[in-house]
Amino acid sequence: MKPIEVDAIVVGGGIVGSSAALTLARGGQQVALIERDFCGSHSSGVNYGGVRRQGRSLAQLPLSARAHTLWGQLREWIGIDGEYVRSGHLKLARSEADFAALRAYAQRTQGFDLKLQLLERPELRQRFPWVGDIAVGASYCPEDGHANPRLVSPAFAQAARASGAQVHEQCNVVEVSHDGQRFSVHCSNGLSFKAPWLLNCAGAWSAQLAERFGEPVPLTAAHPAMLVTEPLPLFMTASTGVEGGGIYARQVARGNCVLGGGRGFALTPTTARPGQAAVLEILRNATELYPALAGAQAIRTWSGTEGYLPDDEPVLGPSLSQPGLLHGFGFAGAGFQIGPAAGEALAQCILSGAPSICLAAFSIKRFQCSHPHKENLS
Repeated sequence: MKPIEVDAIVVGGGIVGSSAALTLARGGQQVALIERDFCGSHSSGVNYGGVRRQGRSLAQLPLSARAHTLWGQLREWIGIDGEYVRSGHLKLARSEADFAALRAYAQRTQGFDLKLQLLERPELRQRFPWVGDIAVGASYCPEDGHANPRLVSPAFAQAARASGAQVHEQCNVVEVSHDGQRFSVHCSNGLSFKAPWLLNCAGAWSAQLAERFGEPVPLTAAHPAMLVTEPLPLFMTASTGVEGGGIYARQVARGNCVLGGGRGFALTPTTARPGQAAVLEILRNATELYPALAGAQAIRTWSGTEGYLPDDEPVLGPSLSQPGLLHGFGFAGAGFQIGPAAGEALAQCILSGAPSICLAAFSIKRFQCSHPHKENLS
């Protein structure tokens, strides 16, 4: 079968790859978006659905700010609202030390217009009376929120198709090469593609493609534990997280509460489940932090597969070893909010020669050093 010739091949149909394909297609490029399963079926579609800037590293905040703007234009981009609401994001502190960490973060991020509000116990109780007494304070970001990843992530790929991109699902890449001018990508279903640009947005499986071009990275997979409750009376007025981790929760308009925390385990290279211990730990934390959940029934649990790098920062930007290769992976379970801006930045490397936001902090070159530095800001 004759190869399909395009301007750019995007490997990975998650929110980053689909956003890149959409931006490229709208920019007049011929694009092939290739996904081994279904677009948005892995981490982009099974995550918690938090759309937050609060808690991100300083390096990510410029890109996150751009994503915040794009989320505000979501219907224009993908044709649906995706159940996106700017409910506010409440990050809870369970100790004075945790509250001090929230205060320090607010100081460091003053230049990024997060509008963070530090709430000590009395004000927290007054404004959010549904929060448990275990919380001593909180940091509130009023314009952050949440959305439905099962709607939003596939919609980016559908919008890319509507804008002229070719979208090939159940199309597993088996061989990639470069002849000095163009990339050749061969898939298990017999399709093959040629293009001068290749975007590596394959999530937890991206390291294989990077290593193929001489750029090994210490990417590991992790599996979030998630559950959703039966519909309950509406009480949770903000999306929530906890300083130091452990649990996050939000309530949707139908009354169901979506909760996550801890880790599941892999069943196969592409499937995972949360595990009983992780679910029980979520429920234990939930009743302490959100007393209204006591006795609520969990009606479904699930997991997915996410890619993590040692410094919890993504690899985003050009390859250093292969011209025409762009990387976008390793978002450490926090790629949903920032994904549209990350995909746009990759597309700008092709459309404009450089992204509008500097990506130097996310260069793959940091893993060519012996001692990568980790900045712990969240």
